[in-house]
Amino acid sequence: MKLGGIKSKENAHDDSVWAVTWVPATANRPPLLLTGSLDETVRLWRSDDLVLERTNTGHCLGVASVAAHPLGSVAASSSLDSFVRVFDVDSNATIATLEAPPSEVWQMRFDPKGSILAVAGGGSASVKLWDTSSWQIIATLSIPRPEGPKPSDKSGSKKFVLSVAWSPDGKRLACGSMDGTISVFDVPRAKFLHHLEGHFMPVRSLVYSPYDPRLLFTASDDGNVHMYDAEGKALVGTMSGHASWVLCVDVSPDGAAIATGSSDRSVRLWDLSMRASVQTMSNHTDQVWGVAFRPPGGSDVRGGRLASVSDDKSISLYDYS
Repeated sequence: MKLGGIKSKENAHDDSVWAVTWVPATANRPPLLLTGSLDETVRLWRSDDLVLERTNTGHCLGVASVAAHPLGSVAASSSLDSFVRVFDVDSNATIATLEAPPSEVWQMRFDPKGSILAVAGGGSASVKLWDTSSWQIIATLSIPRPEGPKPSDKSGSKKFVLSVAWSPDGKRLACGSMDGTISVFDVPRAKFLHHLEGHFMPVRSLVYSPYDPRLLFTASDDGNVHMYDAEGKALVGTMSGHASWVLCVDVSPDGAAIATGSSDRSVRLWDLSMRASVQTMSNHTDQVWGVAFRPPGGSDVRGGRLASVSDDKSISLYDYS
């Protein structure tokens, strides 16, 4: 795999762009790119030419995360205002507004079937699971406190949860915390299984392989990307190359590569068979907060696409084949 054909949209938002995801194609339209910004808006873009389709307002602070339902009809945005807005992608009608206490809404992800929205709970040291038919909380997955708090831990040994990821079969959920710990849950039983150790700084992004429900990729401020056997609790690979914090990670639809973005202002492509960085893209001028591979599907989709977003207010779109 090789990235090329960069198309950049400068000043895509009026402030830093913190979040990006793809809205899958429906029977009536191709996939769309969804971005969220510190400027308090969510924007939808055509997926091949980055033409702006719509700007959504409704948050009163910066947008920290965006998520799209696997059927492509519904999406959600979470904000520093502690609200999650769930909306119809094509009409922008508000479907639900989910409220949380301050600092308890961070990254969100729909499960593979689209029946649950998982929301990283920040200072609550938990992940909230919302039923997408009733928009009620159906479970709270709480990270257990360690047995003996460390003397240096001033926060009462609570985990601050930043990021969430679903396994491809929807049975496992992993979340990344400010202290570098990754917690794995059995979702059907709403049960904590174990921690994955190895990072010592915030894990702001993590993603499972689309084909292997055991394989988890994590990005950390410690500058490393880890590969875990999330069932066997084993660190199976460490990839380094970024010069600073690794802020985001996504895996290609074929499971053969991952992309990462960093505060070193670069996007890197990693070949998983080599476990090495094979390409570095340096078109952003500030830290890169989000990377997202376009999912397969849609009748007029031409080749693969990777999108990245940055504090420089821009979106970059790369081709690959």
